[in-house]
Amino acid sequence: MMIHKKIIFSLSIFCFLAGCTAPTAMLAPAYTLSSTGSVMQAGLSYGSNEMITMYTGKTPMENVVEMTSIEKNIQKQTLESEDFHILVKNKINKTGAILKGANQ
Repeated sequence: MMIHKKIIFSLSIFCFLAGCTAPTAMLAPAYTLSSTGSVMQAGLSYGSNEMITMYTGKTPMENVVEMTSIEKNIQKQTLESEDFHILVKNKINKTGAILKGANQ
């Protein structure tokens, strides 16, 4: 009877304290371990994620999202710039002249 009380008490404490941890923090290393079978690689994955989070204050995924949004803005600015328009227009004119010369 006493053992059952200890088991029930332990399970209830575990359920209450399970919300205190970040369960997703171990998902990537667990996936790495299950797919590669390498404990060393899983530890490196977890350690590097923690180091990036500690250094930047953001998770690696947040950093990736930020970098891709900056890259899109740079691409948009490049495509809308006057210099790009002039460059493309000059390339089209040069290509047209080369094709016209080849056809004669």
